[in-house]
Amino acid sequence: MEINKFEIRRQAVHICLGLIIVILLINNILNSLILFIILIIGIIISILSRKFRIPVIYSFLKLFERKHTLKTFPGRGTISFLIGCLLVLQLFEKDIALASIMILTFGDSVSHLFGWHIGRKRHPLNCLKSIEGNIAGAIAGFLGAMFFISPLPALLASFGAMTAEAVELKMNERIVDDNIIVPLVAGTIIYLISKFL
Repeated sequence: MEINKFEIRRQAVHICLGLIIVILLINNILNSLILFIILIIGIIISILSRKFRIPVIYSFLKLFERKHTLKTFPGRGTISFLIGCLLVLQLFEKDIALASIMILTFGDSVSHLFGWHIGRKRHPLNCLKSIEGNIAGAIAGFLGAMFFISPLPALLASFGAMTAEAVELKMNERIVDDNIIVPLVAGTIIYLISKFL
């Protein structure tokens, strides 16, 4: 299968964004309030970008955004990523939140890239995804999460989150972005394991 450079670029930005957020959170440079302010600014820029070609921002969006999303919801992936990070920071202890963000950062990106370039066997929960991509994403998320939590919860949370990523959850006839689902599922699994095991 031909290498899709556009998708590689998108997933590289996804990983960089996640790592930057995690590093800033670890060093107490970023917190929930600052992340919320960044999210609001991002939403305003997205709304303005639907009507105006804002210099630099438009060039960035054109380079990394899918064409249909550029017209309907510019910056959708980044905004949903920030929402997912903000939710886990509000709902869980810091280590759980950081592990969940790492699963989102690596699991989601690696599953997409492996599924696109190497995947052969269709996922039973979603014919647009592959088993190989799902497993690769779960392993990558597991390795990232282990920086903050022990191996068993990291493993279960990563595989659980990647399974949830394959399911298309709809609200008001719109698919909920996996950048929101993945960290929430990961954080919930880690929290439940910490409480009951």
